[in-house]
Amino acid sequence: MIRLLVVDDQEIFRQDLVTLLSSEDDLEVIEQASNGKEAIALLKQLQPNVILMDVRMPICDGVIATQEIIQRYPWIKILVLTTFDDDEYIWHSLRAGALGYLLKHTPIEQIATAIRSVYLGYSQLGPTIAPKVFTQLQSGNSTLEVNYQNLLSKRELDVLKLLGQGKNNREIAHELHLTEGTVRNYVSRIFSQLGLRDRIHAVLWVQQHLPG
Repeated sequence: MIRLLVVDDQEIFRQDLVTLLSSEDDLEVIEQASNGKEAIALLKQLQPNVILMDVRMPICDGVIATQEIIQRYPWIKILVLTTFDDDEYIWHSLRAGALGYLLKHTPIEQIATAIRSVYLGYSQLGPTIAPKVFTQLQSGNSTLEVNYQNLLSKRELDVLKLLGQGKNNREIAHELHLTEGTVRNYVSRIFSQLGLRDRIHAVLWVQQHLPG
């Protein structure tokens, strides 16, 4: 069972979302909060697996709350669910540590699927969100345009391709017959060589540079 905390200042939307998510057999909403400050306070007693986080809220917005939660409880996964698709909100949320970013008009079945993926550590970006992140990456990090074949070994490229498929270190180690420690070392070097910040950046980089 995936334990959820729903954080949103719009009570009607929040209640409707809780009702819809509660119909999923493997999802359980354990608590609700109307702003980031409430959410942070609840975490002292609760340990949700995934937090559905709105962005623009009174008292403490979702970006600030996400940053503080990830610093205190790095094992908790955060999926942003909001009305706003502004570049600034998207970028700041991902930099704060959110694993995904969806808009509120996303069908409930897709939201439930995204929750399950984020719970497993995979990034989830809505179809209109990913292109915006691509643009930010291209304009903000010129090192993505280098000739990666001169920077990475064949084995590192193999690891990078599997990262792009959303696989975790254990899965990569199993597929390539390596130890998890070796995979971690490869991942660290890949991030350093390509100027990537995290796995979301790696997934996007592979989609752009290594399609298919």
